[in-house]
Amino acid sequence: MALRRAQTAQRSDDMARPDGAAGPRTSANWKEERMHENWSDYMNLLRPALKELRGGVPEVMKAFSAVAQAALTPKALDTKTKELIAIAISVAIRCDDCIAFHVQAAIDRGATREEVFEALAMAIYMGAGPSVMYASHVAAAFSELEKKKS
Repeated sequence: MALRRAQTAQRSDDMARPDGAAGPRTSANWKEERMHENWSDYMNLLRPALKELRGGVPEVMKAFSAVAQAALTPKALDTKTKELIAIAISVAIRCDDCIAFHVQAAIDRGATREEVFEALAMAIYMGAGPSVMYASHVAAAFSELEKKKS
């Protein structure tokens, strides 16, 4: 955990501030930037690195894909419900990348705003305050990505 915080802090220091101001990003200006994040563009930015990863470690990524397919296979739970669970877990573990892809998958499988928000209620219940902050990311992603489907 300490290593991740250090890496995140270093990454933030290394990233240029989009407002052109000098100095590292702070939590205040980082939050402001993220509030205006375009989730579709964010997913598109991730895709080349994921493709490179698939080419760099194909056996591992094939195995990961097989795990994903097995986990998503409808049995007692349908795929939409599984994507709602994935959204809640994305919030709980604070994975923006996961939020983007699982919100899109949930929308593609017919998830409604009400269903997504019920899943968020469970994430908030299980994750307390930090999950509230990440739940707001799902709300923003859902609003944007739902409009693109129409």
